[in-house]
Amino acid sequence: MSPAHCPRTIGLIVNPIAGMGGRVGLKGTDGGAALEEARRRGALPASQERVLKALLRLAAASPQLVVLTAAGALGEDAARCAGLAPMIVHMPESDAGSSADDTRAAARAMLEAKVDLLLFAGGDGTARDILDVVQDTIPLLGIPAGVKMVSAIFGTTPGNVGTLAARFLAGDPTVRMREAEVMDIDEDAMRGDRVSTRLYGYARSPYASALSQNAKAGSSLRADVALEAVCRQVAREMEPGRLYILGPGTTTRRVLSALSLPATLLGVDVVADGKLVGSDLAEADLLRLMEGREASLIVGVLGGHGSLFGRGNQQISSEVIRRVGREHIIVVASIEKLLQLSPRALYVDTGDEALDATLAGPMPVRTAPDRSIFFQVRS
Repeated sequence: MSPAHCPRTIGLIVNPIAGMGGRVGLKGTDGGAALEEARRRGALPASQERVLKALLRLAAASPQLVVLTAAGALGEDAARCAGLAPMIVHMPESDAGSSADDTRAAARAMLEAKVDLLLFAGGDGTARDILDVVQDTIPLLGIPAGVKMVSAIFGTTPGNVGTLAARFLAGDPTVRMREAEVMDIDEDAMRGDRVSTRLYGYARSPYASALSQNAKAGSSLRADVALEAVCRQVAREMEPGRLYILGPGTTTRRVLSALSLPATLLGVDVVADGKLVGSDLAEADLLRLMEGREASLIVGVLGGHGSLFGRGNQQISSEVIRRVGREHIIVVASIEKLLQLSPRALYVDTGDEALDATLAGPMPVRTAPDRSIFFQVRS
């Protein structure tokens, strides 16, 4: 029997609280205090829906799939919703089933079962916990569902993870195995508006161009000079009476600096008429400020990833983007950062497939004063 027709076995681990802090303006949900604060702000779980998108596409292409998972919200619920009949290999210690100990215990069970591929849903913290257990013994592939996702182990969207997993399990020769960087950002440092990223390790992971996320990349001094100039121009061109929503990152921070305004490096800020009208805002704050007003959105490109929406800026939700309108999105990036992308495309993963389709297509990216380049946006 050929590999494409042999039953293949996957492990599935879901972090049910992954991504809860994004829309409410938190920088993650690692730790009990952060989770409680996310719930206090009205955050709702989002990982199950994203897992389902990946599993439905995988199951459609792999009818003989055998799924090993943990009970309840740690994987069983999503698998059954996708029409699969999973084998339960771990029972969580609590009903919440959201502890790192549960994640590691489930990973150990899948390691012992020698699954062909371990799929997990979460962010960089979940990737780190699983890597602690499996090391480079079995292939890992992440369904992006967290707030922090700078590691190269994730697919570009949940649906693309399902496609990539199916192709890998079928022995598609266009899918290769790579050593994918697992990075992690210190959430306490993020909440203090500092970036502290380190390489945690490497995982074996299936890779295919346009389906796999690359690791975050930096920029050079030369690129920074051009970026400073275009950010000053963007600041000068701001229209009176219009709201300007600025996403996280060093690029948008330059725009605020040109206005002599403070910025939250990892938060979302709002400017109108040269004044800061909101700092480090959540989705609800943005929607409230936008009531009855025209707004523009200024965002940078996540180096290496090519991500516009869905990685670390979940406060800028699908509803916020829809109210702004595609024509009022201002993308700013250095030409060097764009040329480093492989493939050369930008990605959106808002969780709203209809909106992602609307955003797809050529979009101008401002790279220097009076200079733009059209880049293809993909979902």
